[in-house]
Amino acid sequence: MYQLKGKVAIVTGSGRHKGIGEAIVLRLAAEGCSIVVSDIGAPKGEAFSAEHIGATDEMEAIAAHCRQSGVAVITVPCDVRSEHDCAHLVTRAAEAFGQVDILVNNAGVGYLMEPFTAFKESSWDAVLDVNLKGAFLCSKHAAIQMQQQVTGGCIINIASQAAKSGFPFAAAYTASKHGLIGLTRSNAVELGKYKIRVNAVCPNHITTGLGHWQNKFFSDKLGLDYDTYLQAIADKNPLGRTGQTGDIAKAVAFLCSDEAAYITGEAMNVSGGEEYH
Repeated sequence: MYQLKGKVAIVTGSGRHKGIGEAIVLRLAAEGCSIVVSDIGAPKGEAFSAEHIGATDEMEAIAAHCRQSGVAVITVPCDVRSEHDCAHLVTRAAEAFGQVDILVNNAGVGYLMEPFTAFKESSWDAVLDVNLKGAFLCSKHAAIQMQQQVTGGCIINIASQAAKSGFPFAAAYTASKHGLIGLTRSNAVELGKYKIRVNAVCPNHITTGLGHWQNKFFSDKLGLDYDTYLQAIADKNPLGRTGQTGDIAKAVAFLCSDEAAYITGEAMNVSGGEEYH
């Protein structure tokens, strides 16, 4: 649909089943992109336990699913907190496919939530290191590669409704996503002369694996049962439903395409009208 055949796309945080990252790589593969599936690969300490990370076997399974679209796919584990890992991710993609056309910064931590006055420094650091520093490091090395290419490239940051509105117990998450919009705008201004477009997508709540954890967390805090909480989310949305991973994947595919050739520096809401500024 969007004439992305032959493009090369890296998607961080794409190694979890039913996640936004998985939906994005599957959509871009269906559009004809060569794909780099990337996630942290293995648990690393208390903040990055097996419950919340994309493991190597999941990455490989998602890659196999992408290959059903007839495209080339590789998997590259990457801890986005590490500049070495981020540089290697981009280098590996360029070595495998000759170029990097698309970077989607999807890796994120949305499960470290605590009352503000009890918020631990270690939790703050973990969230900011992945959600904001990780996007900075991956974008930096993707931009270095894209500057060498006549065709430039496209960087998309998966932000959040929390990039525009505040939420309780989520000081670090909200701050990181607001910061991600700032990074998007700054990079769009600076990198435009290299034919590199930079945009953000801001989803509202989606019940992924992470979303399921958030549903349980917030329903408990509000004293609601799980299903009642989910219905309340749908009821306040103008379109009457919660978001789906495919909604975000469609927006990403559009922003990667020439149909969006004159769009950069934007923070696109994909929220069914729940967020409109």
